[in-house]
Amino acid sequence: MTLKHKSLLISTIKASGDKQMALDLYFLDQTIKNDNILFTLRFYLWEGYWLSIGYHQKNLPPHWIELADKGLIHIIRRPSGGGAVLHSGGITYAITFKKLSYKKFSYSIANKWLIRSFEELGISLKTGHIKRTLLKNNCFGSSYTSDLIDKDGYKRIGSAQYWKKGSFLQHGEIQICPPNDLWASIFNEESPPFLKLKLNHHELINYLTDSFLANHSNLNLERITLNKKNIDEYLN
Repeated sequence: MTLKHKSLLISTIKASGDKQMALDLYFLDQTIKNDNILFTLRFYLWEGYWLSIGYHQKNLPPHWIELADKGLIHIIRRPSGGGAVLHSGGITYAITFKKLSYKKFSYSIANKWLIRSFEELGISLKTGHIKRTLLKNNCFGSSYTSDLIDKDGYKRIGSAQYWKKGSFLQHGEIQICPPNDLWASIFNEESPPFLKLKLNHHELINYLTDSFLANHSNLNLERITLNKKNIDEYLN
C-alpha cells in the first residue's frame, strides 16, 4: 500500500436497515469506481429490531413474516450470504477492499485484528471449525472458519463477504447484548449471553477503529462524517 491510495474512515451512524445496506453498497461502489480508494472502514448501529437475511435465503419461516407483520421486527436482505442475523444490542463492522491492490486480504486478516483487539480487553476468541458452508436459518447457530467464538463456544462475531468487479464488502456482526426473548421468538433457541465489557458501544467502536488503524499507519486517511441530515446525499 502506498500513499497514493486513499482510505476512507466513515463515522458511526444509527439508522434503519435499508439505509445501512444501501450505505454498504455505496461505499463498495466507490471502492470499485475510484482507482485511488484502497479500502473503507465503518462501524454502525441499527435503529429498531432488524433481521438481516442472507442473499441465498429464499424460503423464510412463516413465523418470521408474522413477527414482521406485527411490527416486532423488520426484515432486510443482505448482499452477502449466510444465515439470518438479529441486529439488536450489537455492533456491525463493514470493510470494503480493492482486491487487486491488496491480494492477500482474507477473513483471517480481519479475524486476527479482532482476536488481538478483544484479547487486550480480556476476552479470548478463536475461529470456528466448520469449513463447508451449510446454510442455516440462524447465522449464529453455526460457527465457520470465518467466524469467531468465545471460550465457552458461543459465536460472538459472524462475518460474510460480497464480491463485485474485483472488490469486496466484508461485514460482520459483533453480538454484545442480544435480547433473549426476541431471539427465542425468532430462532427458537437462547441467545448468546451478554458479552462482559467495560466499554460502551461507542467506546468499543473507537477502540476497534484505533486498533485497526494501528496496523495501517502509512495510510492516506480521509474521514467521512455521516449524520441524519447528509445520509440521503450519499444514497441519491
